[in-house]
Amino acid sequence: MNMTDASNPFLISGYISPKYFCDREDETKKLVKNIDNGNNVTLISTRRMGKSGLIKHCFEQRSIKKNYTTFFVDIYATKSFNDFLLLMSKSICEELKSSGRKMLDGFLLSIKSMRPEISLDAVGKPSISFNMGNVTNPDTSLDEIFKFLNSSAKPCIVAIDEFQQITNYPQTNMEALLRTYIQKSPLTRFIFSGSSRHIMGEMFNSAKRPFFASTSTIYLDAIPKQKYIEFVQNIFEENRKKITADTVEKIYDLFEGITWYMQKVLNLLYSETAKGKVCRHETVDFAVREIVASNRYVYSENMFRLPDKQGKMLIAIAKDGNVVSPTSSDFIRKHALVSASSAQSALYGLLEKEFVTRDERGYRTYDMFFERWLKDTF
Repeated sequence: MNMTDASNPFLISGYISPKYFCDREDETKKLVKNIDNGNNVTLISTRRMGKSGLIKHCFEQRSIKKNYTTFFVDIYATKSFNDFLLLMSKSICEELKSSGRKMLDGFLLSIKSMRPEISLDAVGKPSISFNMGNVTNPDTSLDEIFKFLNSSAKPCIVAIDEFQQITNYPQTNMEALLRTYIQKSPLTRFIFSGSSRHIMGEMFNSAKRPFFASTSTIYLDAIPKQKYIEFVQNIFEENRKKITADTVEKIYDLFEGITWYMQKVLNLLYSETAKGKVCRHETVDFAVREIVASNRYVYSENMFRLPDKQGKMLIAIAKDGNVVSPTSSDFIRKHALVSASSAQSALYGLLEKEFVTRDERGYRTYDMFFERWLKDTF
């Protein structure tokens, strides 16, 4: 796909081509090497660091495109085993549409228990739909999906994004069930991608869990600053615009190298920079304010719906940034919270609702733009 001058090269969703993908050379090589050597992979990073982009970039590598059929399934929004099956089936169908009617028909015949509904659009392209009522026997449907994967003419790679979500399903045997099927699928490779470091670590590193020692692990850190600066400047220059190195550095430092936030700001700055002009560091604050302001009604609504104690805890965490111990007496006193037990309860609620996230550095507001709004508003 060629990008026209009118298009914005700083993508905030999806993947177009290697040209608009920054670095990750070592991670790409590791991922491809593991797949080619028959290893399943666990890919872990903070959310919005670019895991899905890396996987799709891996799928575009010559050896992968030639030798494998690839599927990408993002299960972040799923709540149950049935949701998982429906989404996996839809994702496989969407990928097979581009592979020819024969492969698509083969899959649809394989999943008889789900009774997919097929219709044709105005140009004769098949449209496939599923609904919850179609999944009457989840174990049978899972068996059918894996039989299809294992009978594919080319080995398959299945990437399951936000894999830690299966631990929230009401079904308690999901890890063991999936592990059993994966063990019986020696020709199919799996990439388990997740943004909850402690849950993913527990799933794959604890001897008590079914997936223990079953994969190679890759941790995805921020793109090196200088690499990202060069990438951004090259993109601007190719489109007859310029951006100073200190501008990109300011964005990188502000968002700790987390890819999505940087791309979001650069997407706006690129659109605001005319051809032949230079984007300077003074424009960064303007861009961030614009993005935050565009979401202020959503942020206000979020705060309105939160219980009072959770709202106060969220504001306190936002003001401090990374918080090691949000139930300590010092933190509670500093932000005039009620008590340690009340703070613990509020923290649990915020984690469950994903307003707050936790990593090895501590707790922080999940959305960095929302964090900025909280700091400016309260």
